[in-house]
Amino acid sequence: MLDADMGEFDLIERYFTRPAARAALGVGDDCALLEPGPGMQLAVSSDMLVEGRHFLSTVDPCKLGHKALAVNLSDLAACGAAPLAFTLALALPRADDAWLAPFARGLLALADQHGCDLIGGDTTQGPLNICITVFGEVPRGQALLRSGAQAGDDVYVSGTLGDARLALEVFRGTLDVPAEVFRQARARLEQPTPRVALGLALRGVASSAIDVSDGLLGDLGHILKASGVGAVIDTSMTTNLIAAYQGPTKAKAGFDSDKQLDYVLAGGDDYELVFTAQVARRQAVQAAAAHAQTPVTRIGSIEAQPGLRLVDAQGAPVSVQHLRSFDHFA
Repeated sequence: MLDADMGEFDLIERYFTRPAARAALGVGDDCALLEPGPGMQLAVSSDMLVEGRHFLSTVDPCKLGHKALAVNLSDLAACGAAPLAFTLALALPRADDAWLAPFARGLLALADQHGCDLIGGDTTQGPLNICITVFGEVPRGQALLRSGAQAGDDVYVSGTLGDARLALEVFRGTLDVPAEVFRQARARLEQPTPRVALGLALRGVASSAIDVSDGLLGDLGHILKASGVGAVIDTSMTTNLIAAYQGPTKAKAGFDSDKQLDYVLAGGDDYELVFTAQVARRQAVQAAAAHAQTPVTRIGSIEAQPGLRLVDAQGAPVSVQHLRSFDHFA
């Protein structure tokens, strides 16, 4: 239902004004105020979701609200930062209660789950566009960075990869899968789980980290570039990373190994963590994963020679020339 009498500030008051639990000042003033604890550093990240580019017009607005914040929380997770607060900049074609109410519900439910205050932002009329800036805190000197990987480190990935790409291909009409497979994959696409607990548990354990938003190969490549190292990835360790395709449904759907490798390595929209850690820290990595209740898989190792190599279980090279991670302008 449209509300012709709803102005910009009425919209904010109705859907997005709430008490701030962790910030010094919340929604309603010219600036938000945050007070990180003594010895803490502020971690800040922004992400934008554009209709037709990042999500379909038919998506459930409640799930979209969840995802809009989840992708930002994933950045904090990759830095090992605890969420504090976020701002919301929202362009809307019209003020529509049927869309705004569930969007706010999904957004704020995830915010409450992570103790993350909505403390300000902006609204305007225009094509649907959602931009969130998130703020977190991390003890000084303990942030997980892309630049810390060293030769000999193990390479890990959390959770599963490729499910979001699988769902996207079904939407595009290029893939036909059983209904239950699509249901699971779609949930991963539309409501990703930010690995905040794992990021916090990996402080002092991981040597580098990044979240997998554009595809494993591309995002791991950012770690390699920042650290001045290379990596070798055992593709046989990635064969069980698509959660929706475990069990007998895999054979029924005719999901070939090349397609699986493509989705896992270059699919994107997974919002898992890829990270590195010293071999001597393997038990600590498993303890962190158990504490965060998040499975992790060791998929390779860091090498001194720059570049990324993929090999099979026997160590033979695997070509990746046809695999490209997502790039908005490529």
